[in-house]
Amino acid sequence: MARPFEPAWWLPGPHAQTLWAPLLRRPPVLERVRERLWLQDSDFIDLDWHGPHTADAPLVLVLHGLTGSSSSHYVLGVQRALADRGLASVALNWRGCSGEPNLLPRAYHSGASEDLAEVIGHLQRKRPLAPLYAVGYSLGGNVLLKHLGETGTASGIHKAVAVSVPFRLDQCADRMGLGASRMYQRYFVRRMIAYVRDKQRLFAHQGMADRLSALEKLGPLDGMRTFWDFDGRITAPLHGYADADDYYRRASSAFYLKAIRVPTLIIQAKDDPFIFSACIPGPDDVSETTKLESWDKGGHVGFIDGPLRRPGFYLERRIPSWLKG
Repeated sequence: MARPFEPAWWLPGPHAQTLWAPLLRRPPVLERVRERLWLQDSDFIDLDWHGPHTADAPLVLVLHGLTGSSSSHYVLGVQRALADRGLASVALNWRGCSGEPNLLPRAYHSGASEDLAEVIGHLQRKRPLAPLYAVGYSLGGNVLLKHLGETGTASGIHKAVAVSVPFRLDQCADRMGLGASRMYQRYFVRRMIAYVRDKQRLFAHQGMADRLSALEKLGPLDGMRTFWDFDGRITAPLHGYADADDYYRRASSAFYLKAIRVPTLIIQAKDDPFIFSACIPGPDDVSETTKLESWDKGGHVGFIDGPLRRPGFYLERRIPSWLKG
């Protein structure tokens, strides 16, 4: 096991752990090759490859979180750490997250395991001799765990890691409406609305009247302030869910954990400002192949340790170590 996590003394509290890296960390600079994967529904997903690629070397699929991308600091950090340990990686950009809007009214969301399954199939065909691992953060971790539970031994994944997972989407939506966590909710809702507006502009510019109409039928984009608002008015109707309750119930990874059949590591912090600590599963809530690692502190995708002048990133030690173990 990597050196145990001891939170940095100079980052007291969950918000400091959560915000320091995205706001102040200098992101690693990586040489990556972008591949555009055309999906069966004629939309696309962009994949960013990095590391020592050989036919039979293990390959790690990295999944970012809500409003993130392959350029998120934690994705770049883990891709560099994996390469340092001799592992190749490919970072997925969910639909519309690679710098340009996707081509369909539908979007990515916390239950989009069908997109993940299509990417896994592509990677299996491209690297048939390579064991495939997967690492998911936040929303990406939820999608990953849902896929693993849905597919069991047929998941296509040999080992998996999920970090800072919103296991119960309904309860996490409630948590984001409390106290200081409301600042994250405001940020995410603004970004998600901007995501929809960007597609409306694209469809209007390219004369895609039917696709523009599909978004306009959802109603005006103003007046939404909470996850419940956005997911009830946009996510649910756009992706075939009856309402936000139905979406949260069917997309929450908590209901799939006991069906996971591949070695899986879950890393959570009890002080995560996005998640009620009671939502973190216990040993009786997961399968025998799942290892739970729950820390008292660490924030949301934080887990920063070390001194001020040389901060350390526990996740970037722990994840490669566990995958190679």
